[in-house]
Amino acid sequence: MRKDLSSQIKLDRIPKRYYNPDSEIEAAALRREEKINTRIFENVHEGATFLANEIARYIKRYVDMKGKCVLALGSGISTHPVYAQLIKMYKEGRVNFSNVIIFNISEFFPLHPGGPSTMARMEDVFLKHIDIRPENVRTINPAITKETMYDYCQEYEQSIADEGGIDVALCEIAPNGTIAFNEPGSQASSYCRLVLLGNETRHRISKEFKCDDVPTTAITLGMANLVSARRLLTMAWGENSSDIIFRTVDEHATPAVPASLLQGHPHVKVVTDLAGAENLTRISKPWKVTSCDWNDKLIRRAIVWLCEMTQKPILKLTDKDYNDWGLGELLALYGSAYNVNIKIFNDLQHTITGWPGGKPNADDTYRPERAHPYPKRVIVFSPHPDDDVISMGGTLKRLVDQHHDVHVAYETSGNIAVGDEDMMRYFLMMDKIAPIFGFDNENYKRLSNEVSGFVHNKKTGDVDSHDIREIKTMIRQAEATIACNYIGVKPGHIHFLRLPFYETGTIKKGELEQRDVDIIIKLLRDVKPHEIFVAGDLADPHGTHKVCTDAVLAAIDELKDEEWLADCRIWMYRGAWAEWEIDHIEMAVPISPEELRFKRNSILKHQSQMENAPFLGDDDRLFWQRAEERNRATAQLYQNLGLASYEAIEAFVQYKPL
Repeated sequence: MRKDLSSQIKLDRIPKRYYNPDSEIEAAALRREEKINTRIFENVHEGATFLANEIARYIKRYVDMKGKCVLALGSGISTHPVYAQLIKMYKEGRVNFSNVIIFNISEFFPLHPGGPSTMARMEDVFLKHIDIRPENVRTINPAITKETMYDYCQEYEQSIADEGGIDVALCEIAPNGTIAFNEPGSQASSYCRLVLLGNETRHRISKEFKCDDVPTTAITLGMANLVSARRLLTMAWGENSSDIIFRTVDEHATPAVPASLLQGHPHVKVVTDLAGAENLTRISKPWKVTSCDWNDKLIRRAIVWLCEMTQKPILKLTDKDYNDWGLGELLALYGSAYNVNIKIFNDLQHTITGWPGGKPNADDTYRPERAHPYPKRVIVFSPHPDDDVISMGGTLKRLVDQHHDVHVAYETSGNIAVGDEDMMRYFLMMDKIAPIFGFDNENYKRLSNEVSGFVHNKKTGDVDSHDIREIKTMIRQAEATIACNYIGVKPGHIHFLRLPFYETGTIKKGELEQRDVDIIIKLLRDVKPHEIFVAGDLADPHGTHKVCTDAVLAAIDELKDEEWLADCRIWMYRGAWAEWEIDHIEMAVPISPEELRFKRNSILKHQSQMENAPFLGDDDRLFWQRAEERNRATAQLYQNLGLASYEAIEAFVQYKPL
């Protein structure tokens, strides 16, 4: 079973010279927008290997120079691949830590027994696997109090100074720009101190530490402490980090992005993979810093950018616009602005279709979906029991209305996203109607009392009982069924797969296993679809989406030699957080005002996921609001480019089995 196929999806073809230039002269040109020395690697493994080699090199240098090396280490999840490489190097005899002193960069406060601890995690993923001396590991004393906090922080700084200062600091850049626990707003002059953790950081900690009870405060070395290190290594991986890498490296320093305050340090390196670097100028807009290896997608991206810069639609761009904004190369390639304009205009026009399942008996030469067979058998895979309507509710309705044989497969129960209040609403109602309908027997009374008692005594972090999880599953299944009925999906075509990896009752989920994939394989073989829709949130905020996508792609991989799959197209949609970039969109389905209202109503059928949903994050908008604003923004972008004006658009990218 190939588990991690979603991470291998590459929507861009990035020439190697953009991220690994052949000469220092070319590198200087490519990096002229960058204010920090940034190294880009093709994948996380290569980046982590580079960082591990850098640390090993610095350890040898400082041990040879002064008999010891002082490291300040973070334990964020992005550092773990680096530690894995260092452990490998240690076992191979290429580095030793006997003369290394380690200071923990940050720690939660207060520390609770069994609760999250950065030091405990560092021990688990790194320290217990190497030859570090216990007395050489320094961390925050869990016995300190708020009254002694100020003096203790000064003592911790003094202990670093007593060792001659930090030689090398290693820590990650979080998606909001936090470095160590220096939250947005931290000043360049900040020192070791107690900090309040922001909501976004706490959500991330909850996910990374697989816990529900996250401390609200922590002790951290400040920005001034980090900048005082002789060598500073930071990293961030993946598409979800691309925006903050850009703001850290390409934009001007600001306390709103603490990581950007590292600008100006003479020996700092930011290391990332291609996905994390995708917003850097040399990757996303290479025409601004070098001559380009032009392909259709890059040309489309450049023209969309040029339209934004000039505030013109595509067909009004002139030769002067191209020359003024550094895109004269395209004029040389195509002869004139008109030739480029008409090519890109037609490319974008051909992505738009009101027939997401293909229009029967029509010329499909320039349509995203083929005309035949008609009607098609379609499966929409939804990670949670509402992602289908949030992400592609308008398209789903179109497929049903155009008489395709539509199946919806909900991959997980989504039961942990049902709040206790939502569940108790149903029990309050059932308690009233039980005598009327004659089910006020001892079994029901026992269940009602057990549930009420559990909820009343429930503490943060307590895992729901099996009965409660089943009840919450039923609530989500009922909501999904009502939404499907509203759309017109046949009752027998609603599938609740309940993949086993999800059923732990906690935020922490199990690993994707063959039994999960086998459930999807059975459904695919039973239906033999002509069209599959699957979540493509490669920067997934939940984690569950990626596992669900990997499960579907693993199943497709195992079935790829079966004849029916050769006649099946696979489309990836995105969720409420982001849309596909326009240079990647291959199918754009227009949504009318009436259809958008219908989509909103279908989302609202999921009542338990409205205001009380636990994973709304820092975004105050409800799911239907996020979805509508995202779909309207896509339509507005198409309109700004000079294409037809629609109320909203849902966008898709085709997946071709690897």
